[in-house]
Amino acid sequence: METHTYLAYDYPLLGAFWTMLWFFLWILWLILLFRIIGDIFRDDTLGGWGKAGWLAFVILLPFLGVFVYLIARGKSMGQREITRAQQKQAAFDAYVRDTATGGSAPSKADELGRLAELRSRGDISEEEFRRAKNLVLNDDRPSTPSDTGAGTPRQ
Repeated sequence: METHTYLAYDYPLLGAFWTMLWFFLWILWLILLFRIIGDIFRDDTLGGWGKAGWLAFVILLPFLGVFVYLIARGKSMGQREITRAQQKQAAFDAYVRDTATGGSAPSKADELGRLAELRSRGDISEEEFRRAKNLVLNDDRPSTPSDTGAGTPRQ
């Protein structure tokens, strides 16, 4: 007599849910373990022996090591992560500012050369050239293009 077994009948739905739950908890624990190991290596306040001790504790006794690390250094772990994110944001903002302005401001000689070229082409008058030259030499230029009032309607 031959009996056919169907896997769906041998493995109930609740068993599948429990298996998925344990699998995801295991993945979450691995992510937490690697975040802690990364935090141990990135912590500048912790010395070499301290890093070696925490790393050995977390690797040799993983569950206990992770829980003790979270209790002992969990709050400072969050503060270090916030500080690191703020430093990354500041570096990104500085990069965007430098890229948007073209790196550095042009020198006075470059600006005077450009003004002389505009005057020789006839794009600006002699009076406009003198006013612009005085602005460049006296360094009384507005800090941003929006301060000049250009592009805003006058009332």
